[in-house]
Amino acid sequence: MSKEQSTPEKEPTVLFVAEEKEPLFSKKNRALLTDPMDDNNPITVQVLGICSALAITVQLKPAIVMSISVMAVMAASNVIISLLRNLIPNRIRIIVQLVVVASMVILVDQILRAFAYDVSKELSIFIGLIITNCIVMGRLEAFALGNGVWKSFLDGIGNAAGYGFILIVVAFFRELLGSGKLLGIQVIPDAIYEMGYVNNGLMLLSPMALITVGIFIWLQRSRNRDLIEKN
Repeated sequence: MSKEQSTPEKEPTVLFVAEEKEPLFSKKNRALLTDPMDDNNPITVQVLGICSALAITVQLKPAIVMSISVMAVMAASNVIISLLRNLIPNRIRIIVQLVVVASMVILVDQILRAFAYDVSKELSIFIGLIITNCIVMGRLEAFALGNGVWKSFLDGIGNAAGYGFILIVVAFFRELLGSGKLLGIQVIPDAIYEMGYVNNGLMLLSPMALITVGIFIWLQRSRNRDLIEKN
């Protein structure tokens, strides 16, 4: 058998398609979307992005907007870094990543100022702090620099969704129990208050965000014992 016959030709790489023609939503690719929602959650398992979980979860609306913003930034940044991964000198890779993330954050911030100014004003500096979010930089460094565009896109969406899921859950309980509202609309009827119910003001304080996240971590590890660290 000749050398030409024994060596199969490699298929050219096409944008968003792996060289081995792996299905777009193969089991491995689906795991990039689903794992961060549970067993590899950025907040409850990797313990990243805790600051925003404390700061912007008093109300549900800013938590949702922040989640969407982080998803847009992570998806776009992962794709860009993946496209440039073979061109970025190793010495300046962190600088390049920061420039890409900062550019995406500025774009998102300007969009919010144009179409949701009240929310943008409420989030204030926290949108800008996406630049230094450990989750964003961590996925660029750990995944996008070593994987193709499609996988990097899914990884960005998955980790942002896992991050946003925790933010929304925490904000849901803090706003509901702390003020009796959801998205600024009163959902606990006046009849309940007339029976003696009182809003729990502690839920509006930052420590309760950490306690709520802690309860979620406890429930998660109770269900999946493999997440418990061994001494």
